[in-house]
Amino acid sequence: MSLPRYAEYKDSGVAWLGDVPSHWLVTPVKHLGKLKGGAGFPHVEQGHETEELPFHKVNALGRAGSDGVLRGSENNISRVTAERLGAYIFPAHALVFAKVGAALLLGRIRILGEAACIDNNMMGLVVNNDDVDVAFVSYALNLVRFDLIANPGAVPSLNEGQIGIFPLVLPSRSEQSAIAAFLDRETGKIDALIAEQEKLLTLLAEKRQATISHAVTRGLSPNAPMKDSGVRWLGEVPAHWEITSLGRISVSRCDGPFGSGIKSDHYTEEGALVVRLQNIRAYAFNIGEPVYLDRGYFETSLRGHEVVGGDLLVAGLGDENNLLGRACVAPDGLGAALVKADCFRFRLREEKALPHFVAMQLSAGAAFDAGIMATGTTRSRMPLGVMASRKVALPPLHEQSEIITFVDAKLSKFDVLKEEAEIGIALLKDRRSALIAAIVTGKIDVTDIA
Repeated sequence: MSLPRYAEYKDSGVAWLGDVPSHWLVTPVKHLGKLKGGAGFPHVEQGHETEELPFHKVNALGRAGSDGVLRGSENNISRVTAERLGAYIFPAHALVFAKVGAALLLGRIRILGEAACIDNNMMGLVVNNDDVDVAFVSYALNLVRFDLIANPGAVPSLNEGQIGIFPLVLPSRSEQSAIAAFLDRETGKIDALIAEQEKLLTLLAEKRQATISHAVTRGLSPNAPMKDSGVRWLGEVPAHWEITSLGRISVSRCDGPFGSGIKSDHYTEEGALVVRLQNIRAYAFNIGEPVYLDRGYFETSLRGHEVVGGDLLVAGLGDENNLLGRACVAPDGLGAALVKADCFRFRLREEKALPHFVAMQLSAGAAFDAGIMATGTTRSRMPLGVMASRKVALPPLHEQSEIITFVDAKLSKFDVLKEEAEIGIALLKDRRSALIAAIVTGKIDVTDIA
């Protein structure tokens, strides 16, 4: 879409803004209304659904509707409780955003759909200037580089003073409304395209899981005679497959050192790789940001927790997003390595099982096994001995190899489609951001076509 520029421009006096339309006003955020932080929200006050006022915690920013509006909450309080907590009641149409931690860096701006309170990880802007359109400001605040203006450190943070002096440019109220209407329409189109790609990613993930699950429980021959495995999640398996346990097909097994086995001063810039839970994905080893232990200490004190290429790695701790019992294979070339607490290493009997096949099967059954064998509430845990009792169904080695080859070929195709969808989403998001930035800084004029 080719869009026109304004007739006349002036120097904004702000380096990153550059020239702006001559009739637009450069103004700091604090002149648009009142900035105010949220309040502490004691756990005992959370979880009430019938009180009058929604109380939004910072994670609510990720659950707004496609229009950016926050509606309702699983946490609600009365006005009396709000007064007791010292929680300011933000009116409907106030703009809210994170002010602390990783959520701050996401830069999500949301509009309250009704009067509400926010927690002390958030800040709100109550626009009280009749010359300002809230919808326009919500788009303009997308210009804020929260990562650059926040206090640096392990936990970045932002105060009213820092956001208050950030400069925005304002056209007339009628232009603001026209611009907001145009952006609502155009970003809505882009958001719809993003939603299609995200739906494709969900479908690909489901197909990936179904492909693995079917191959490692039913095999590749559709005409193979079947038998009851005696394992609920496995169901029927080919009749010639052997039902056994993870422990019975292992030469050795270990978990990571607990307690004082690893202290902070044992960590070094290089040495023995520490295999942590974040390294163990479902059928994929993720090196991520590697952590190392002093090589000498590993050699003298922790060799019993050693990992070598080809070992089966299983997560002994998990939650709904990273399932307990997921498994992968340690890649070749790791060098000296060991497992950390809640990570299990199984070294399989070569004449019985291929590690990649077992990793696929354990990952496929992780959701079920974790549900019936684990302990814990928000995070499920399974001890090494219980993990070793998990049932597996094994075809002959040559058939395991064929299944691995088949699944890997399928997953490679899914990975290509996944990468294409992710690139498409990234480009669409960049296009969305660029469009908003160009319009709310007056680089293009949409008022006659809004």
